[in-house]
Amino acid sequence: MSEYILTVSEVNQEVSEALRKNAKLWNCWVTGEISNFKDHIPSGHWYFTLKDEYAGIKVVMFRTKAASAGFKPQNGMKVLIKGNVKLYEKEGNIQLYAEEIYPSGVGALYLAFEKLKNQLSVEGLFSPERKKPIPRYPSKIAVITSPTGAALKDILNIAGRRNPNISLVIFPSAVQGDAAPGEIAKAIERANAYSDIDLLIVGRGGGSLEELWAFNTEEVARAIANSVIPVVSAVGHEIDYTIADFVADLRAPTPSAAAELAIPVLSDLHASVNYLAEKLQVRMDQVLERKRHRLQELMTDSRLARPGWIIERSRQDLDVLSQQLHEAITGFVADKNGILKLLSAKLDLLSPLAILGRGYTLAYDSEGSVLKTVRQIKEGDSLSLRLRDGSASCRVNRVDSITDTDNEYFQHDEGNYGKKTN
Repeated sequence: MSEYILTVSEVNQEVSEALRKNAKLWNCWVTGEISNFKDHIPSGHWYFTLKDEYAGIKVVMFRTKAASAGFKPQNGMKVLIKGNVKLYEKEGNIQLYAEEIYPSGVGALYLAFEKLKNQLSVEGLFSPERKKPIPRYPSKIAVITSPTGAALKDILNIAGRRNPNISLVIFPSAVQGDAAPGEIAKAIERANAYSDIDLLIVGRGGGSLEELWAFNTEEVARAIANSVIPVVSAVGHEIDYTIADFVADLRAPTPSAAAELAIPVLSDLHASVNYLAEKLQVRMDQVLERKRHRLQELMTDSRLARPGWIIERSRQDLDVLSQQLHEAITGFVADKNGILKLLSAKLDLLSPLAILGRGYTLAYDSEGSVLKTVRQIKEGDSLSLRLRDGSASCRVNRVDSITDTDNEYFQHDEGNYGKKTN
């Protein structure tokens, strides 16, 4: 015997947890036959057993889900149910909590609908980015529907009432039955061959899921997706959704609503044009008034009234500026000349040639170098003497060195020596 004893609640909790962890039992589809159906009047919930040849399972469908079923189940009816398998812990019953329910034939169609919807969604055919804008003011609209259906009559009546100036081109097509998908796709292709059609309305009136099935086919969905012309889907009643609605550029709840969405009211257009024309006229009047006012200001301006006076005054201003420029340049040149003369005088004072004018002589050796000391001379050398007014050549007969300086000699700042001549 196990040492660990579970309570009933603990057992049910373990079973409930095991069911919750099993992904196959969530959002699963179950088919079978209804028995022991009970519509609980106070709450509106449905209770019944779903069974096949070998087993059965309790089913609960709450009022909010049952209200959208579209039919009332009967004992013996074969159905397809989408739901979640859970444990009703209070009584220990495993139950299927139904989210959706369909008669078995309709259920197969719904599964096909969901499969195609998921496939096209993954391909991006429902993406908002690929939706084409619906023209606000179409001039020619193509209608693809049954030529004998109520949908076409509704569209024609609304078009005639709202705007008889818009042209409607009818492309007749079957809208239910095996041939309908091919005819609808061909009609969309033919409409796209026209260059002046602005918009397509594709649809039909209401009906059962089987009657609307042509608009849930891949052939029609791809034809709508490939259309260069924007497409408005107008299939069935407001509660009906088809694959065509998801692929189309705009979904209208009914064919009549499609016509109202696509066709602008002519009287509204006239009113809009008149309003814009009045607004434009007011705006133009305001602009013209401002321009007139500005023109009046310019006409009374003395500068514009006497243009010759402005020119003469400008010429006088030019003369004054010219005189000021001339005086400024003259003063600048005079200042620079004075500076130049001062610098020239300073250069003259520093020039060796100016020293010659004061009675001094420069001696050069045979190579033209200035002699600075008697140590550079020996007897017999030929020298060149530079005086103030010329030069003379001489030969050295004797060289005497002196050791101390007397008043007959001078020394330049650079250390050069010269003998003063009388």
